[in-house]
Amino acid sequence: MSTYKNIISRFARKNILVIGDVILDQYIKGSVSRISPEAPVPVVLEEESFFTPGGAANVAHNLRALGAKVSLIGRIGDDPRGQILRAELKKKGIDTKGILTDKKLPTVTKTRVIAQHQQIVRIDREKIEPGSAQTTVKIYNFIKNNIKKADAVIISDYGKGLITPDLVNFVCALAKANKKIITVDPKVEHFSYYSNVTSITPNLKEAENAIFNIKVTSSSGKSLDIDTAKLNSDAKINQAGEQLLKYLSLDSLLITLGENGMRLFEKNKKPFSIKTQAKDVFDVTGAGDAVISVFTLALTTGANKRQAAELSNFAAGIVVGKMGAAAVQKQELLEAIK
Repeated sequence: MSTYKNIISRFARKNILVIGDVILDQYIKGSVSRISPEAPVPVVLEEESFFTPGGAANVAHNLRALGAKVSLIGRIGDDPRGQILRAELKKKGIDTKGILTDKKLPTVTKTRVIAQHQQIVRIDREKIEPGSAQTTVKIYNFIKNNIKKADAVIISDYGKGLITPDLVNFVCALAKANKKIITVDPKVEHFSYYSNVTSITPNLKEAENAIFNIKVTSSSGKSLDIDTAKLNSDAKINQAGEQLLKYLSLDSLLITLGENGMRLFEKNKKPFSIKTQAKDVFDVTGAGDAVISVFTLALTTGANKRQAAELSNFAAGIVVGKMGAAAVQKQELLEAIK
């Protein structure tokens, strides 16, 4: 426990650069007492509505709640929702100089309607396509001008158009030249982008889909020596983890397994299993954001990958007990490790 406390105590000295798809999460909470006469759907009487940072913005929120300094790079639209997201980030003490307004695109928004503690429906507002050339140039320049002061780089890929092979290659080259840790919360369709990073943190379903996609679409000459993409046993999970580690030339791979905890894969080491720390699972939204935030922060303090993975497992256990994309607070993490 003293080792974990020591790691957490160093979080405040760190500066993390987060690059990714920023999302505005809106929550509408209410109650249901009747079915609509117009259609067989529940009528939700709204009682509360609020906004929180989502996607890469929630990764930044987690890092800031744990005491780290954060520079966030992403795109918002020239619209009221973009202004709301920028204001929410500023409230949480997150540097928004890297949040660029792109007139070609709307602010990505996810609206969740919740009644009796259950999500009734989610409404997504997005336009997935490349942004303006001007915005892209600004993003590259911001990364170039800010990477030296960062202790690590997190790529938070929600598949909303910001993360491209060219951008990942650019970031990886800069990170390696400046000897920075680089971690990725991956999008299934983009696994081939992430070669040679420090670590990626997929969940089990993402790992399964990645194996299927790589086997179907790979044109690099490399292949995966695995006969199925269905990871329904410890042996298959271990085989898949070791294959992905080798295929992408990673330092490590952390697969989150829901109620079965996590499994860490490192070069020349046996897979390391970690049991879940979750007591009550209320909502899994944002668990991946907490995992990559704590895992990366711990690595910047000098923690080894097993220690970083175990700490991130505690963080995931905290988040799934909350409603929505909630951030892990430093004090909560300290309490959890007791």
